[in-house]
Amino acid sequence: MAYIEMVHSFKRYRMGDTTIVANNDVTFGIEQGELAIILGASGAGKSTVLNILGGMDTNSEGQVIIDGKDIANYSARQLTDYRRYSIGFVFQFYNLVANLTARENVELASEIVPDAQDSVQVLADVGLKDRVDNFPAQLSGGEQQRVAIARAVAKNPKILLCDEPTGALDYNTGKQVLRILQDQSREKGATVVIVTHNSAIAPIADRVIRMHDARVKSVETNERPMDIKDLEW
Repeated sequence: MAYIEMVHSFKRYRMGDTTIVANNDVTFGIEQGELAIILGASGAGKSTVLNILGGMDTNSEGQVIIDGKDIANYSARQLTDYRRYSIGFVFQFYNLVANLTARENVELASEIVPDAQDSVQVLADVGLKDRVDNFPAQLSGGEQQRVAIARAVAKNPKILLCDEPTGALDYNTGKQVLRILQDQSREKGATVVIVTHNSAIAPIADRVIRMHDARVKSVETNERPMDIKDLEW
């Protein structure tokens, strides 16, 4: 059994008399420690998958098995604990608290778990040793995204979920952020799942899950994922 498994998962929304199927019989697996990319155009259903994996949404039908446990059956309280202790989130637009410093933003997450990493050290690990006392408005977009990654990894999450983490960044800054995420998988052993519409970054992944029209179109594995420094698009 894979570390992450979605098995015949459906997500349906009711809008008046209309039923919207956001995920239509989605099935795939991701192994522990892999960097997986879920690839697809806007509306393909990939963000819905990410939200369900992260316990921010629940599916309508099917299994969502994380480390042998089916979170599709979790209560609201169990999902809260799951999000707190097992998941780190990285969003496209950072979601930093404007009136807190970089260090304080990281501490927001690290304070809710018992075995968190040191906030200053985590910021140093993402190249922000000299920016710990800066506020988000004093940081570039790439620096803000690195604070967001530091905040996510400070909890020592089992799974790092990233929703278009380079979407608001320029090419070089985007590569820096992808390098950090690839290192989290290769060096720290985290299971990293990146949702993106940018097919050019697929070669860096251990596993590529392509979605189209709410379904999984294909699942491919890379025996030799490309190092991010060699990637161009």
